[in-house]
Amino acid sequence: MLEKDVDQIIALTEKITIADGRFQTIIPFLSISRRSSQTPPIPSVLTPSFCLILQGTKKIHFGKDIIYAHAGDFLASLIDLPASAQIDGATKEFPYIGLRIDFTTKEIASVMMEAEININPKNKKLNTGAFLGKSDANFLELFIRLLNLIDHPQEVRFLSALIKREMIFKLLTGDYGHLFFQQVFFDQQAKGVGKAIAWIKENYTSSFTAQELAKSNNMSVSALHHKFKAITTMGPLQYQKQLRLQAARRLMLSGSKDVTSAALEVGYESPSQFNREYRRLFGLPPLQDIKALQKNSAAVEFFKNRSVT
Repeated sequence: MLEKDVDQIIALTEKITIADGRFQTIIPFLSISRRSSQTPPIPSVLTPSFCLILQGTKKIHFGKDIIYAHAGDFLASLIDLPASAQIDGATKEFPYIGLRIDFTTKEIASVMMEAEININPKNKKLNTGAFLGKSDANFLELFIRLLNLIDHPQEVRFLSALIKREMIFKLLTGDYGHLFFQQVFFDQQAKGVGKAIAWIKENYTSSFTAQELAKSNNMSVSALHHKFKAITTMGPLQYQKQLRLQAARRLMLSGSKDVTSAALEVGYESPSQFNREYRRLFGLPPLQDIKALQKNSAAVEFFKNRSVT
């Protein structure tokens, strides 16, 4: 039954696009990704979203952890999370196809409040800000309804928003509800690691020490590091570094900044340090990396969208 639903969704996507790349539909929060060849691991940043894999395999690296997403799986990300992803085994005859739904924590909180949903964590430990789940027939049916709306543009704005809320409701009340709603991501105004993550995201160009960040959030350095790593798979300074380097790469790829200007723009004071850390993350010095990316249109489009869909 699930395979039949997935096949139906694939057929609906092929009515919209059969081209490689990421295609933004007339539904503002829905996009389709299609790749007809393998890609190398491409460092990027996940943004809050859930991505349904329809065909093919996606391999995602979170720090030292690796997740394999196959047809029928969905990947949910609750925060901006540096990661690397690659498409495995895609061909022209059997391309990778994925759907991406963007959301905000405010939308999740709104559904919880209106539906009066109470979620009790299964354990007290913090979970990574991204996780893999398995779709069921009811969840796939929502994607079918959503894609069918594209043939009715006058209804899209109102009805698509309702279907999105229903998707969030299903995730919150299903087997993965305790992972989809983690209080730390919604209590960012409260003191603690949630606030620290939010602050770095908004101020990644600013310099800070772990001691300063811990003190401003009434935490010990060891507690901050432990909780931060549990959610993001890395420490706060490494998280900041990856956000900086990803931002610099986008600036250079867009042509708006040269290497030195991009380094200064994202907060580096030493171009040599920038070059060294850039090469460590992306495998090549900045200029060589950008030239290599520019020769690969799929990689450019993949990176600019900051998505591992």
